[in-house]
Formats: sequence, C-alpha cells, structure tokens
Amino acid sequence: MEPGVFLAALLIFVGIPAFTVLRIARLRAARPQSLPADVAERLEAVEQRVEDLQQELAQTQERLDFAERLLTKARDDRRIGG
Repeated sequence: MEPGVFLAALLIFVGIPAFTVLRIARLRAARPQSLPADVAERLEAVEQRVEDLQQELAQTQERLDFAERLLTKARDDRRIGG
C-alpha cells in the first residue's frame, strides 16, 4: 500500500473518531456541574418531603404493630378464658 493511501486511511479510521471523542470529552468537561438555584431548591423540598413521609411511615408502622399486639392479646385472652 502506498504511504499516501495508508496515511489517508489512518486519518479516516483513527484520526477522525479520536478527534470526535476528544471534542465530546471537552464539551462534557465544560458543562456546569452545579444545579441552577431553582432546581436545587426544588430538590431540597423533595428531599424534605421524602424525609417527612419516611417519618410518617415509621409512625404508622409502629401504630400497626401496636394494634396487632392488642388484637393478638385479645384473641389469646378469649382462648384462655373461653
């Protein structure tokens, strides 16, 4: 293969894709990493709401456990007394 043809093929199959990858990497690196203020505020509000819901769920589970214990105790008392 002639050197000119080889260099052209090398440029087409290696150089152009490499240039494209480097260009994309630079564009991604140049993107701002921080969130806009309104998005950050909304994210904090969502996180707070999730924490509130987790706390409510934990309280509800405690109440359910308590109710189950009372029902089990009442059923056991009826068996023993009945």
